[in-house]
Amino acid sequence: MRRKIPSSASLQAFDAAARHGNFARAAEELSLTEGAISRQIARLEALLNCKLFDRVGSRVKLNPVGARYAHHVRETLDRLERDTQYIMGMPEGSKSLDIAVLPTFSSRWLIPRLNGFNALFPDITLNIAARTDPFILPGSGFDAVIHFEHPAWAGMRMQFLFQETLVPVCHPALLTKSDVNQQLNELPRIHRRQNPDAWHRYARESGIALDNPAQGVRYDLHEMAIAAVMAGQGVALVPRMYIENELSSGMLVSPWPASEGLSKKFCLVKSKETGINEAALESFEHWLLVELNTLTSTA
Repeated sequence: MRRKIPSSASLQAFDAAARHGNFARAAEELSLTEGAISRQIARLEALLNCKLFDRVGSRVKLNPVGARYAHHVRETLDRLERDTQYIMGMPEGSKSLDIAVLPTFSSRWLIPRLNGFNALFPDITLNIAARTDPFILPGSGFDAVIHFEHPAWAGMRMQFLFQETLVPVCHPALLTKSDVNQQLNELPRIHRRQNPDAWHRYARESGIALDNPAQGVRYDLHEMAIAAVMAGQGVALVPRMYIENELSSGMLVSPWPASEGLSKKFCLVKSKETGINEAALESFEHWLLVELNTLTSTA
């Protein structure tokens, strides 16, 4: 059955008119006449069998249906432009992967190691996008996701990658007492917003008394918490794998025990159906497992 898809000319005319609220300005932007814009909008409304604009004097205003449709059209046109620019920039004969990754894992662990991947697979372009929350993978435009286990991934193919280990960490200048457990109780605590009871659970697990585990500032990302720790603003519970270099160099210290219970399993999540990028994805997965195995064996 033939798809009911408006012409690109109609969609561009509608998008411009919706943004400007004026057919004349839309015509100026697209180097068309105002009559041409009006005709494209009329064709679109005929296809949809509904009006998209209300007339307000010399201006036009989106009605509720038009406002909703304008939002989707703008997203579609933006995505199409990004994809077109991306394809235009791809070397001939190359392959590509689009991977969604948790932001701090991406910036602190994955991206600094990509020189090794690029050297082994120069014909694969690896595109990284940050995603904090689980989402529906099929139809998202991503070939795979690096994320923690979650019910949202039900029905997907899962490859276990690593077990996250959280450790309390702070700037060495903040350790002014020999009793580090007492010091932990007195230091300002830094929380990750998505895990608000982490310090309470750590205190219960470690046996270290914390007078008010919930007290302290809250940040969205581990990257933010690490930046605050580096600035000497307090102590945070962060994955050890993100701060190995800082611990080794003495820029940060962690004299307290790591958490055993505050842990998540991280996986490479792939769609159930085999995609056209399956061979490239297998190469990336193999490289990723080797890198993580090296990290584990040297820890």
